[in-house]
Amino acid sequence: MNRRDFFRKSLQAGLLTGAAVTFPGVYGNYFAKSSRILPSAYDLVAIKGGEPEAMFDEAIKMFGGMKAFVKKNQKVCLKPNIGWDVTPERGGNTNPKLVKRVIEHCLEAGAKDVYVFDHTCDDWKRCYSNSGIEKAVKDAGGKIVPADTENYYQDVKINSGKVLTQAKIHEVLLDSDVFINIPILKSHSSTRTTISMKNLMGIVWDRGYWHRNDLHQCIADCSTYRKPDLNIVDAYFVMKRNGPRGVSVNDVTTMKSQLISTNMVVADAAAAKLFGVEPDEIPYIKIADAMGVGKKDLSSLNIKRIIM
Repeated sequence: MNRRDFFRKSLQAGLLTGAAVTFPGVYGNYFAKSSRILPSAYDLVAIKGGEPEAMFDEAIKMFGGMKAFVKKNQKVCLKPNIGWDVTPERGGNTNPKLVKRVIEHCLEAGAKDVYVFDHTCDDWKRCYSNSGIEKAVKDAGGKIVPADTENYYQDVKINSGKVLTQAKIHEVLLDSDVFINIPILKSHSSTRTTISMKNLMGIVWDRGYWHRNDLHQCIADCSTYRKPDLNIVDAYFVMKRNGPRGVSVNDVTTMKSQLISTNMVVADAAAAKLFGVEPDEIPYIKIADAMGVGKKDLSSLNIKRIIM
């Protein structure tokens, strides 16, 4: 039985009606439509207007809570973006408040261990520290894991890959029962945006191969290997230009939003729209859609929109 069928059979829920609200300016009308469906059937939850932890508290309810994803004594791997030696307000890394709250939910659901790592671009110790994520992980009771040397990675085959057919992936992810992807939405000089699928570059050892061999195809290829059980897109501080590292806080817009989905393509298509571009303008989203990883067309999906 898949997760959606399980929810439909096990949750007793009335109909929920979203508020019809339109946001001007950078937000466009993404949050404008309302939905009236059972919470078990949501393909995407889009929430706006609160602090990172409060938004997640509310949004995860729409999927039946974290216990729908994490069972007692399971090992959980969280993959935020911790790639850059910048502070949270610079929008280069996932917001530490969100990471902390996700860990707390996992442990409350009964997780045995919650591991957090990223193969960083800047010095890993400085990234872990200055992003605020190392402290957030420890404060929440999680375990922060290094990813700076090749011996942490194991060879795997990407059976559905067209260009990326094998890779070395961090052993913590390979050993985990649950995989939760927590990217930040921001601009990227090579791919225009970096969101859920591109965040998987931080689980592999040789990122350079991707850049040398059709980056967009490699991103889509990797997304076929170990699909996250949950994707939580941090769009609180959004770097609109000069990504992926940014130059200053002037590159950042405060959107106070989150997008949550069990499917990376759905999450990325919605995040692209929030960013102000169409999914078809991002090649790796189009490729992943064509490969059957998920749907970039959101028009037929069940979306819950929440305004705090």
